[in-house]
Amino acid sequence: MTSQIIQTDRLSYCYGDRPVLHQVSLQVPTGSIFGFLGPNGAGKTTTIRLLLGLICTQRGRISLFGDQIGTHRLPILRRVGALFETPALYAHLSGRQNLEIGRLGRNAKRGQVDKVLEMVGLMREASRKVHSYSLGMRQRLGIALALLDDPELLILDEPTNGLDPAGIREIRTLLVALSRYHGKTIFISSHLLSEMEKMLTHLAIINAGHLLFQGSIDELRSDQHLQAIGISNEPASAIPTLEDIFLHLTDPLI
Repeated sequence: MTSQIIQTDRLSYCYGDRPVLHQVSLQVPTGSIFGFLGPNGAGKTTTIRLLLGLICTQRGRISLFGDQIGTHRLPILRRVGALFETPALYAHLSGRQNLEIGRLGRNAKRGQVDKVLEMVGLMREASRKVHSYSLGMRQRLGIALALLDDPELLILDEPTNGLDPAGIREIRTLLVALSRYHGKTIFISSHLLSEMEKMLTHLAIINAGHLLFQGSIDELRSDQHLQAIGISNEPASAIPTLEDIFLHLTDPLI
């Protein structure tokens, strides 16, 4: 197994004459919970669309599982599960029925439905109509759909958008469990920095299409890095938060 489950090499992309990514080179370690953080319009969603083959690469290269994505990308992408913000669900059907429909479209085994319901904590609510689900439950069902093929890699675009604190905590607990107990690598974009800080092992910060930092949480907070970007950690009790460092990197007024 490759040590880097996602690698991009000088990835650049333009919409018309408007550049949105500038030579982005990501390295996402296998087994990590990797946060892809940046303000709105930073290039997060474009990067995810490129990783999933939803738009074609213009410049640069993308490798997943050590294999470069090209004309044979479908076998590679079968090892990936994805969720874009709010999942597309049939509200008049039950959670289980939604998963059964999803299973048929993906040729997943019948027993996989029960397995993913257990994984996301929805087995007891599986027979309820989705219209009666809370938003957090719907997001968990969306993640269950992404898990039907038993992927090695989950790519999630803003999965906690619009959730209340309880729903956000549910998603965090679920993602940590998927990583720790089921061996999933999770690549997650978000702007909820305080929540991300509680679960990430690694992260990258992007702004205006430029990659400003990538590495582990410990590397982000290291004395060497803080000094390099001009943040003081004195007194020692005033350890900067992820939000402090993020704002320092992305806000020119700070």
